Amino acid sequence: MIQILEFEQEIFKLENQIQEMVSLSHMYDSVGDITHEIARLHKKVRHMKHDVYSNLKGWQKTQVARHPDRPYTLDYIKYIFTDFIELHGDRRGGYGPSVVGGLAKFDDSSVLIIGHQKGRDTQEKIKRNFGMSQPAGYRKALRLMKLAQKFRIPIINLIDTPGAYPGIDAEEKGQSEAIARNLIEMIEIDVPIIVAIIGEGGSGGALAIGIGDRILMLEHSVYSVISPEGCASILWEDKDKVAQAADALSLTAPSLMKLGVIDEIVREPLGGAHRHHKRAAILLKKALRNNLQAVSQLVPEALTKNRHEKFRKLGEIGFKNTS
Repeated sequence: MIQILEFEQEIFKLENQIQEMVSLSHMYDSVGDITHEIARLHKKVRHMKHDVYSNLKGWQKTQVARHPDRPYTLDYIKYIFTDFIELHGDRRGGYGPSVVGGLAKFDDSSVLIIGHQKGRDTQEKIKRNFGMSQPAGYRKALRLMKLAQKFRIPIINLIDTPGAYPGIDAEEKGQSEAIARNLIEMIEIDVPIIVAIIGEGGSGGALAIGIGDRILMLEHSVYSVISPEGCASILWEDKDKVAQAADALSLTAPSLMKLGVIDEIVREPLGGAHRHHKRAAILLKKALRNNLQAVSQLVPEALTKNRHEKFRKLGEIGFKNTS
């Protein structure tokens, strides 16, 4: 069943009208030639989509980023990469199904691909824990990235998680330590790392695989220290203020580009990636290729040096010397 967001309702009504007219024209000759009318309505739909999706606010972007039909990591792997071989386990007794990773071919070159996987149906969502990883998932990711470093293979990380799993058992197993360890280690890995936020980028769960030479962000994805719901609950103690919270968090791609948190916004198909998986993958592949080619020209020492500088600058505030 297609999930229709509130701001998409008029678009879907018009699209259904077009489908009905096309069906009628095929079924009954008496309808006459309505080709021009159908073409006019198609044009109107395109304009509506452009107007709506060009003016989405933070909470609306969050709804698009969470859309259940949005392509996930395994979808992008299917469309962008070939010869994918998934690697399992953190070698410490954990499996970490919320994070998938393995070796693949990208434009006939070997890469390591890692990403969050939310799950498409109910059974898989439970298996993947809705994309919220236990410590084992992040330890597995680090193990794979160390493997890539050993064999001089570039790394591509796809972020799509509400956040790390906040359960007691995750804390008992060292959730915060696992995330912190990844931050420490990733900054020093001397092979190219390209990161792309493809849906939700939530808090430490996103950062655990989010340290890279280039940070890309799909047009309608979000990236934030906390969810709008969590922010509204903490700041205003009012869950109905999620829209206000989303705006305050500056979690959209244009806002984060302006703040210097990300390096590039990857355009999505008109109407969002959830409507056109293959087209979304084509656009992401082009961005990954361009950025990987650029950073691959750097020697290992320059990679880690630039990465250090990049993340040290985040949040910097300039002060004028008045003395």
